[in-house]
Amino acid sequence: MEFLIRAIELADQNIDSGCGGPFGAVVVKDGQIIAEGANHVTTQNDPTAHAEVVAIRQACKKLNTFQLEDCEIYCSCEPCPMCLGAIYWARPRAVYFAANKTDAAHAGFDDSFIYDEILLPHSERKIHTKHIPLQSASKVFKKWLSLDDKTEY
Repeated sequence: MEFLIRAIELADQNIDSGCGGPFGAVVVKDGQIIAEGANHVTTQNDPTAHAEVVAIRQACKKLNTFQLEDCEIYCSCEPCPMCLGAIYWARPRAVYFAANKTDAAHAGFDDSFIYDEILLPHSERKIHTKHIPLQSASKVFKKWLSLDDKTEY
């Protein structure tokens, strides 16, 4: 409970400081907070600077790794689709959140359109999306697969 409370405190402090939206996150390892993040989308002009992504980046840098397998992430709110993707790639053992996506939507942070867009065929998405297959694109995957010393993730 204390880690969720800290994530909520970060969200509240972020509002008070004018640094961004009402979101906070912490990464915990072995019962200790190793990284904290708050939303800085507008202050950093970075649409990826969500609290969870900021905390994940900080934790990975601190641990010198790209995976957080022995960690837990605590969020003031249910992660959006982008953050959920980042969380899955980071591979923590658990994610806990306080407010849910409906709470966020009521505050003006409605991500439901993204979930809807993902399910649509490319030709029906709001942002023009088109698959242009090139043989050279497949070659880089074949090259990757042929490496003996690659770091898989």
